[in-house]
Amino acid sequence: MVKEAKYHIIKKLDNVEIRLYANLILAEVAGYGDGGFNILFNYISGNNTTQTNLEMTSPVISQNIEMTAPVLSEKDAIAFVMPEEYTLENTPKPNDERVKIQQIPERYVAALRFTGRWTTSNFTKKSKQLLKELQISNIKTKGNIFTMRYSGPFTPWFLRRNEVATEIDFK
Repeated sequence: MVKEAKYHIIKKLDNVEIRLYANLILAEVAGYGDGGFNILFNYISGNNTTQTNLEMTSPVISQNIEMTAPVLSEKDAIAFVMPEEYTLENTPKPNDERVKIQQIPERYVAALRFTGRWTTSNFTKKSKQLLKELQISNIKTKGNIFTMRYSGPFTPWFLRRNEVATEIDFK
């Protein structure tokens, strides 16, 4: 079973969860849309380097990184959430310069879950539903709507878990 990024549910609206996520370390590829998935998969499959210690003579090795969920996508970028034991300091360095490692600080996110295939039309429809519920509850958004996908490619379409989400200003 794939590990998921941890969060706390702060509040439930009609179909939307207000969540608090701790700091997350992401490996992200921008400019390739979903095509960035294979670049990121190569990264977590060992296309990276880890120094075993600080001595110059130590071997440089690659490290497989456990797959986690969700896979985040926004506009033309896609990102993998690193397992929670990784920090900016100990995350393996990508060998591919298209992979960028970044830290997302603790944040509040509003998420609307749906099943089925991810399509542009589902994304548009669910995004409108998310924004409508937030507007009714007087909750302001911060940034763009993004997708969180939890299911692997071999999961039957009717069992797939997807979410549309956005960072919010919540206190």
